[in-house]
Amino acid sequence: MHVHILGICGTFMGSLALLARELGIHVTGSDQNVYPPMSTQLEEQGIALVEGYSPEQFNPRPDLVVIGNAMSRGNPAVEFVLNEGIPYTSGPRFMADHILRDRWVMAVAGTHGKTTTSAMLAVILEHAGMSPGFLIGGVPADFGLSARMGTTPFFVIEADEYDTAFFDKRSKFVHYRPRTAILNNLEFDHADIFENLGAIQKQFHHLVRTIPGNGLIIKPADDANLNAVIDMGCWSDISNMGPDSDWQAIPIADDGSHFAISHCGTTQGEVCWSHTGRHNMHNALAAIIAARHVGVQPALACEALSGFRGVKRRMELVAEINGIRVYDDFAHHPTAIATTLEGLRARVGSDATIQAVIEPRSNTMKMGIHKGHLAAATAAASHVTWYEPEGLGWSLSDELSHSPVPATADHDIDRIVSTLVSEARSGDHLVIMSNGGFGGLHQKLINALNQKASA
Repeated sequence: MHVHILGICGTFMGSLALLARELGIHVTGSDQNVYPPMSTQLEEQGIALVEGYSPEQFNPRPDLVVIGNAMSRGNPAVEFVLNEGIPYTSGPRFMADHILRDRWVMAVAGTHGKTTTSAMLAVILEHAGMSPGFLIGGVPADFGLSARMGTTPFFVIEADEYDTAFFDKRSKFVHYRPRTAILNNLEFDHADIFENLGAIQKQFHHLVRTIPGNGLIIKPADDANLNAVIDMGCWSDISNMGPDSDWQAIPIADDGSHFAISHCGTTQGEVCWSHTGRHNMHNALAAIIAARHVGVQPALACEALSGFRGVKRRMELVAEINGIRVYDDFAHHPTAIATTLEGLRARVGSDATIQAVIEPRSNTMKMGIHKGHLAAATAAASHVTWYEPEGLGWSLSDELSHSPVPATADHDIDRIVSTLVSEARSGDHLVIMSNGGFGGLHQKLINALNQKASA
């Protein structure tokens, strides 16, 4: 069977490609923007990539085309598939039909933390000898791959609320039918497809409706937006977590690098790791509760997470040059930006310099939906550089004027790199935040720092 994937370099579709190949399917694909880590991962696995959407890519004709949710009518490849009558489906539907059937699906949903929490859960199950399958929207360092089939019934999947395809506007996660579901948090996002918070809550309730009565929902007790979802109707057991709940993560170190897991007032174990931030404590707690649902004791889960190596592009330390540390982070929402910077600040102390460099790249960012909330999210930084690309559609001037820390905006990536290099000193922390390639800024910065160091 030959499957061709349109939009193959997206985190979800690239992972799906790996799973299909593992099933023995011949996989090819195309994308408009090809950049690491997904492009590298696919090439390493021997999956042929075509750049662009020319109809010539369908020679030889595939048996099935999987169409990514970034594809729309008018795309040359989409139009060719429709005109020629080539069988097609969506990525989530392909997952449901070919990967998830007869599996114990463990889904991780929420506005923030899906990738990291999914990776944590997979690492816990692996440490417990359960060899899970997984599909994660990033590349966990512990596995080196974003997806695999696994050898047991358990399958961990990052459950995205974004729409399925141009021909199916339901959220991806309604296709997965999990038995164990983590609902990490819920805020307004994806303004390009959801008109308001209520529209997202409706999709989350569609997910809740698919969870069996003997399944489990794991959620924070104090998330009003998720509580409203549950109030629409719930037929499954719920494990609440957080303050005044049966399950709690109790900090031992202020920066979140050491904490205890408590259940009904009894300590179950401790996690001591290299990661920071209360948000990661929360993610860990959710993963530990989910693992317990399939029989992994919390003490063993804590042991697994103490060695957790993290996920590429989630506060990943990509270089240290002359004492200057460069991080790559995927944050593209005010809450994610704030929690990431706060976690780093708690780790490095009040005197260290944290330089944040942020690209407003997500569709919601580009639409200006978070305008008025972005500046406050950077309070834990020492200085912020905002990338203001051509065609952003709104001005960053208000964010600069209300910034709690010194802030600048620039539309020239090379000039941003030059300024960062000239001002950076040993002991500084440079945090690059973008959910895309950022015009190659990461590597340009590393190259320039290395050049300065060797001069």
